[in-house]
Amino acid sequence: MSGGNGRDDAPVGTGEGDEQPARETTDSSPSGLTPVDGEPVAPLTREETEALRRECGDLKDQLLRRRADFENYKKRVERDRQAAALDAEAGLLNALIPTLDNLERALEAAGGEGALREGVELIRRELMAALESRGVVVEDPVGRPFDPEAHQALAHEPAENVSDGTVLEVLRKGFRLRDRLLRPALVKVAKGRDDNGPEAVH
Repeated sequence: MSGGNGRDDAPVGTGEGDEQPARETTDSSPSGLTPVDGEPVAPLTREETEALRRECGDLKDQLLRRRADFENYKKRVERDRQAAALDAEAGLLNALIPTLDNLERALEAAGGEGALREGVELIRRELMAALESRGVVVEDPVGRPFDPEAHQALAHEPAENVSDGTVLEVLRKGFRLRDRLLRPALVKVAKGRDDNGPEAVH
């Protein structure tokens, strides 16, 4: 019979030997890998493992070959660059060697001042021809406006009937290689008269 309260609501299986083990919240596959989307991951077979190792080895070999090819390409480009620079330098020197020959002939030639001058003039023409053939242009800006990007003013001088800033005289010619300035021209530039002189020309 039940107790005096008329109901038996004691929990069942509360004895020490009746404890249930805690349920694991995370399942694991037999392979020890974490399941994906709840599906257990099957362990790899020996053949699959060997295939992955071979593929990994092949990729590593390809990477090493590509790296070696790139290093060889860089070396080849550097050699080509050095060869091109040497070819350009040799071409210029080959063009100047005949000028040196003519200079030696002029110095060795017997004759008066006229013969020496003629030999030097020949050398100058040959040297200019060698430079111009490689794109060198002479800057001789007499009569043109002063350009601070291409000219260097060494003196300013008042001048009649000449606009302010006009190049009056070239003291040393400049040189340009295509669009690159090799050396600015040294020039004398016109300026206006001061207050004590005639009015400046503008």
